[in-house]
Amino acid sequence: MSESSNNGSTYGRSHALSLLHEWTQSESLRKHALAVETCVAAYGEAEADRLSLNGSDRERLITLYSTTALLHDFDYEKHPTPAEHPFVGVHELERLGWPAETRTAILGHAQYSGVPRVTHLDKVLFACDELAGFLTACALVKPSKAIADVEPASVKKKLKDKAFARGVSRDDVYQGAAELGVEVDAHIAFCLEAMKKRASELGL
Repeated sequence: MSESSNNGSTYGRSHALSLLHEWTQSESLRKHALAVETCVAAYGEAEADRLSLNGSDRERLITLYSTTALLHDFDYEKHPTPAEHPFVGVHELERLGWPAETRTAILGHAQYSGVPRVTHLDKVLFACDELAGFLTACALVKPSKAIADVEPASVKKKLKDKAFARGVSRDDVYQGAAELGVEVDAHIAFCLEAMKKRASELGL
């Protein structure tokens, strides 16, 4: 994933990471951002393939997906209440000149924002947010704590166990897949495969 430009300014992955680290000290929140990015960027690559994009157009699309995911919760540590998150962060992104597509998707990932999810990016971010956290939880309960040892069938089973990873909204996982127009099983397998490819970076 490379840097992309908008109105002459650069809004690339390194800039998103810098902003994430500036606002977020929690290692678990940083890793969550990376996990969501992994899944969202994989969907971005698939979308670029579907659209037959090449060169800079392909890089620009994937970078948009990647950076949006990295920044979706960057204000959460400082502003965790529904009254502030993600509105404070989006206001800051607007001030800094980040693309409208990024800001709209981030607003849309919060069900209570009232912002509809219209674009593919909007839907992908919402669909991957809770699932990425759930897949991380599935890995961390393994003796190896490795995502490589997590299988789709065990994820599906744990989704039905309401005592496991209570903080993850099952409704959001199922709704996210439905909005994307994919089966939950396929969505789980897709995100799991993406996270396995970047396991070392994710600490899994």
